Amino acid sequence: MLTKIKILLEMIKFKHTVFALPFALMGAFLAAGGIPGRRVFVWVVVAMVGARTSAMGFNRIVDRRFDADNPRTAGRALPAGKVSLAESWALVLLFGALFFFACANLNRMTLFIAPFALSLTFIYSLTKRFTWLCHVVLGVALAFSPLGGWVAVSGTLAGYPWLLSLGVLFWVAGFDIIYACLDADFDRGAGLWSMPARFGRKRAFRLAVFFHLLAFVFFTATGYFVHLNIYYYGGIVLTGAALFYQHVVVNHRDLSRIQVSFFSMNGLIALTLFAVTWLSLATRS
Repeated sequence: MLTKIKILLEMIKFKHTVFALPFALMGAFLAAGGIPGRRVFVWVVVAMVGARTSAMGFNRIVDRRFDADNPRTAGRALPAGKVSLAESWALVLLFGALFFFACANLNRMTLFIAPFALSLTFIYSLTKRFTWLCHVVLGVALAFSPLGGWVAVSGTLAGYPWLLSLGVLFWVAGFDIIYACLDADFDRGAGLWSMPARFGRKRAFRLAVFFHLLAFVFFTATGYFVHLNIYYYGGIVLTGAALFYQHVVVNHRDLSRIQVSFFSMNGLIALTLFAVTWLSLATRS
């Protein structure tokens, strides 16, 4: 049983929850002006874990045929037969229900936007079949994270710093373009859409740079419009350095260090922005 759970968690890359969860908490902390109540904090975490796990499980299910044909992904749990299709669907439904249960325990507005947020993550999994804007769709889906955290505390969209969601959108779209370069040749041959498959790796990397520049601008502007202090801007400097570094260590000719770009640097960015937001709110006069 424990082995099966471990395989399922690896299948949906549970550790990658670090990309979205800090931004949900960032939205919650901004709405609360500091640390939200324990009850809200717990349900926000539960909701994010539920949504991301359900969405990733759905992604693995609908992509299982392509994953089986792709040498890079053929060893994944579902195409390799380590878990069954029924078990995968059970994971999607269980954690989807957990997401809605958590939202229901927050407030009416959170429950109202929940179907839109979760359905968008499911739709993303299908977009590579018909548009190279799939990376942007993923960015929009994860941009709901800070929005959801804000609504979980405030119960309203009033006052929400939309620049934060724009920052998340372009940050996610940028790193997803980079990661998609691994499968550019396969996607092209399989009739799948992505920016690297459509425009080539070199142009795709240029688009990723542009998206990350936009993300940096929006993250910086967020601090200004919500009146965060110098600690936040210290985090912005580190964020800029992490964005720059991932474009230095990975390029369209050499993808060998892409895991550094995809997980280490982007995980650092998410955690840093949350931490400095918290610190800034805690020390704001």
